[in-house]
Amino acid sequence: MAVVRRSVPVYGVVMLSADELERYARHIVLREVGGPGQAALGRARVLVVGAGGLGAPILLYLAAAGAGTLGVIDDDVVTLSNLQRQVIHATPDIGAPKVDSAATVIGRLNPHVVVERHNMRLNAQNALALIARYDIVADGSDNFGTRYLVSDACYFARKPLVTAAMGTFDGTLTTIRAHENGANGKPNPTYRCLFPEPPPPGSVPACAEAGVLGALAGVIGSMAALEVIREIVGFGEGLVGRLLMVDARAMRFETLRYAWDPANPLTGEHPTIKDLSAHA
Repeated sequence: MAVVRRSVPVYGVVMLSADELERYARHIVLREVGGPGQAALGRARVLVVGAGGLGAPILLYLAAAGAGTLGVIDDDVVTLSNLQRQVIHATPDIGAPKVDSAATVIGRLNPHVVVERHNMRLNAQNALALIARYDIVADGSDNFGTRYLVSDACYFARKPLVTAAMGTFDGTLTTIRAHENGANGKPNPTYRCLFPEPPPPGSVPACAEAGVLGALAGVIGSMAALEVIREIVGFGEGLVGRLLMVDARAMRFETLRYAWDPANPLTGEHPTIKDLSAHA
């Protein structure tokens, strides 16, 4: 069905179609969002890394919120074992590229959202050029190598990053703005300030070996989408320098503060990482 776009002024400042005005009405009445905040969402270009357990709720809630352009990068296809937690895909999608399945669902949910599909793996050769096309990145990848690559690339591309991760019964979430200084005049911390080195290969079992609680992906992914929205609209206290930790066994939420490490190899006093060649 075609979307009828009739311009309607919101608070005399922002122009939204009648369809958008009704669709986003619950956002627009929020003082912290309003018409200007909704317009900012509509202008935003967000790259979501991974269309799996975390990427699925991130994509769904950003699409529902009216993020104007969603880029999704994933080189995988849908399998039956994905469906326990990757709620953007369904049984008929088995065997289809995840980027295609995700784009179809997003189109049904909100036809105002433009989806840019990147059916490939993020690597040192394509990361900078791809990330440069977007305003903010949400990382829902499932391995340490990609997380370090995304965080380093966002620093070099000068883009904010919301990065989420999960284990069997736990999850974490933080925001990285390593290309900027904090209120104290010092650089904001990098991902490497929080986790200086990835764990040794094989020390952390993969999801297929260890298992994962499906609903936990929805919790962490939804909070990641919320953090992206807060970064775009600009309200509340962001998670820069704060790591949110979720323990699903105890249903406990804790926040750990972390700061710039002068010894970190990316933005420290004597940086050794000058490009993405270490990820090649």
